[in-house]
Amino acid sequence: MKSTRRRFIAASAGALATPAMVTSASAQAAWPSKQLRIVVPYLPGGQTDGIARSFGDFLSRKFGQPVIIDNKGGAGGVIGVSEVKRAAPDGHTILCTISSSLIQNRVTVKDLPYDPEKDFTYLTMVAGLGGPVVAAERTGATNLKQFIEYAKKADKLNWGAYGVGSTPHVLIETMAKQYGLKIEVVQYRGEAAMWADIMSQTLDGATGSHAGASPVIKSGKGKLIAVVGDRLPPYPDTPTMTEQGAVGGYYETRTFTAFAVPAATPRDVVKKLSDALVEAGTDEKVRQLLDNYLISQPLSFEATNARFKRDSEVMLAVLKDLGVKPE
Repeated sequence: MKSTRRRFIAASAGALATPAMVTSASAQAAWPSKQLRIVVPYLPGGQTDGIARSFGDFLSRKFGQPVIIDNKGGAGGVIGVSEVKRAAPDGHTILCTISSSLIQNRVTVKDLPYDPEKDFTYLTMVAGLGGPVVAAERTGATNLKQFIEYAKKADKLNWGAYGVGSTPHVLIETMAKQYGLKIEVVQYRGEAAMWADIMSQTLDGATGSHAGASPVIKSGKGKLIAVVGDRLPPYPDTPTMTEQGAVGGYYETRTFTAFAVPAATPRDVVKKLSDALVEAGTDEKVRQLLDNYLISQPLSFEATNARFKRDSEVMLAVLKDLGVKPE
């Protein structure tokens, strides 16, 4: 009787456990089971927002679920990135953000509420071929040498950036150190507003994405004086910063836009998402956007994480050398 009772208890426990296991497996197999949300830690209208919307449209078509873009701008990306850290790690909330919120913020933000290396799993990233360095028309500069001459004559250089430690901020701090410039960095909540002030001649200069800078350059209100990274195909005659005599490893770096999920997201969901985002690079609509923005095809999961590690090491060393600290 005792033996029979033990067999009954064991069988009952197995019966109780089996539905839970099946339910769990079914839940993972059914992913995505509801709409996906891509959080962009910047305001609408910039390059990051455009990338999120284009890739989100592809995910919606591929998985048959709606994808919403949730712009959570402010604090140099901290607000939006922190929200994804707190999100349920089920693959339904995805982060789309730029390198500065994942690398520079480690140096520039006191008590950063997230750890970019431990709190997220990186799915894929795209990187710019080069970053346009633009001077306002009123400076009269058409190359780096002329801009430096203008800057040295001015009482103070007004330069746009979209966050402490962001790409344009680090660029001008690096230039100021090399060339002995007096600068005033004007911080914006997003790239679009910064370029609007180049158009109105409020700023002396700025750098950022090709997508954001292109209308300003075409209008003549901004002059492309150099490029960070490689020469840009639409402007093959504009030399890079390095080619014009600027010295430092930073001038060879390229900004990236990465997609990530909370670190505890199941590995099978991570793989599905990563594979789908990489596949998006073959989609005609996405490919057209990447070409317009002059950015690379999405990197594989392995290449993304290797690139993130390498760029983190380079940029953190540059920030330390410049003595950049939290405000």
